[in-house]
Amino acid sequence: MGKAYNVMAATCPSRTVLHRIGARWTVFVVNALDEGPRRFSELKGHIRGITPKVLTETLRSLEADGLVSRHDYEENPPRVEYALTPLGRSLLVPLRAVRLWAEEHVPDIEAARSRQSAL
Repeated sequence: MGKAYNVMAATCPSRTVLHRIGARWTVFVVNALDEGPRRFSELKGHIRGITPKVLTETLRSLEADGLVSRHDYEENPPRVEYALTPLGRSLLVPLRAVRLWAEEHVPDIEAARSRQSAL
């Protein structure tokens, strides 16, 4: 049996995993790669609001964590594609659940915010 991790423990390495998953753009990049490999420019166009610098940083971090692979086709002009690894694909299940929850509960959250600002 594997080592037990406890995210509530201050020194638990699982906190770095949650930090990666909870990083602002991770959810968007993982979801954008759901349908298959994409080039950088395709990702940038699909994920509205992300800057090239932040997309580069996010892709590098996801690659370092083993969630995304980078394939460099040695062509002219150069072509690079990013894809989810099997580990990255396994993240789609919980992220889909969070995405569906968020989309379903937008009216509830907005109503709660309106009530709070009316106080």
